[in-house]
Amino acid sequence: MLIGMKEALDRARSLLDFISASPTPFHAVSTACSLLSAAGFRSLKETELWELGPGDRCMVTRNDSSIIAFVVGTEPPAKGGFAMVGAHTDSPALKVKPNAELYKAGVMQLGVESYGGLLLSTWLDRDLSLAGRVLLSTGQGALRSVLVDFVRPILRIPNLAIHLDREVNTKGLVLNQQTHMAPVLGLDDERHRRSLRKMLAEQLARSGAADVSAEEIVDHDLFLHDAHKGVIGGIDDSMILAPRIDNLAMAHAALVALIESSAAGAQPHTRVVALWDNEECGSRSAQGAQGPFIRQVLDRVVEAHPDGSQQASARAMARSFLVSADMAHAVHPNYADRHEPAHAPLLGRGPVIKANANQSYASDGMSSAYFVSVCRAVGFEPQRFVMRSDLPCGSTIGPITSALTGIKTVDVGNPMLSMHSVREMAAVPDHATMIAAMGAMFDGRGGRLPGA
Repeated sequence: MLIGMKEALDRARSLLDFISASPTPFHAVSTACSLLSAAGFRSLKETELWELGPGDRCMVTRNDSSIIAFVVGTEPPAKGGFAMVGAHTDSPALKVKPNAELYKAGVMQLGVESYGGLLLSTWLDRDLSLAGRVLLSTGQGALRSVLVDFVRPILRIPNLAIHLDREVNTKGLVLNQQTHMAPVLGLDDERHRRSLRKMLAEQLARSGAADVSAEEIVDHDLFLHDAHKGVIGGIDDSMILAPRIDNLAMAHAALVALIESSAAGAQPHTRVVALWDNEECGSRSAQGAQGPFIRQVLDRVVEAHPDGSQQASARAMARSFLVSADMAHAVHPNYADRHEPAHAPLLGRGPVIKANANQSYASDGMSSAYFVSVCRAVGFEPQRFVMRSDLPCGSTIGPITSALTGIKTVDVGNPMLSMHSVREMAAVPDHATMIAAMGAMFDGRGGRLPGA
């Protein structure tokens, strides 16, 4: 399959719109809900009894930052299994501390801490904004969650001038996360100081999200983000240059593939997309991949689709397949020696199967072979990635989810550069190719699911 440049650019621009609307995991889930609702998916609540039937399109969220969407198959899961794609909504970032206001050297700053393994230096001298979730008191003993995004540049972490650090270019930049990363918010006028909660209340009113006082704001989950939107770049418009490509690109691909697959017709298996929060810090949370969210949702789908069979949930898991989708390391032209020579994925050459002998990735021969058949069904051969044997390997939600559910899993991703930078880089053609591969898996074009 040769995807035309026009389709590839359309897919890439749709991704940039998704990223722009999703500066935090809370916004990503809200954006995902909007896309799914427009495609006929209905919202379920975890506290309610679910009544499901073949063809039902549903979604459920947890903590406003994780979402699972599914299309119920024509066969009970114990017979048809689950065809799944998993990704994550979070990206490395700087998170605002609870007591954030700092006043020093004539400026107001915010106290922040690192979330995930971010490249600290890339956040310096960038035009930054602030977004996240604000928790409001309703006055009746309950809380209400609203989203906030200042959008415009309001923060900056200035570099130290080279005149005050003459050896920075030869000995390298060393940053202390406590003392060097606090962003400047503005000038400090001691006579008219405003609290962060006051600023949040003003922004909520300005955006029309809520008309509240600073006193009604109980707490917040706020992250800094690049104030500039992603763009299509490169001399031939072949590059995606944007923040949070890792891993909103895979989240977007999964959603598009599920929506388009559901519109194409029924399948015997139940199709699932799970987008978790907290992958970048280990997934150990109620809404993370190590939590019970996915197993609880899958079990409820099994229970809501009874066929009178015994041990239905265990049989369903054994008949299922998960594509764990997280961005992959493209070979860096300036650091090619950091890559395993025979497993160095290239930008623009399509999705990558990631493998690790010690199970940092969940891929094995069987799961990789099935994904190869899926890729071949839409006309391309996947690339392969293995970390150098003398370097440590990162991990994904793949091994975690596979161990939790027993579902056969393959780890894949599109190649990219600048991973965990404030702005990252990927290739335009790869995004459309990944959507096609995920769609083929959902539609069964790669053959029956392993174990089915």
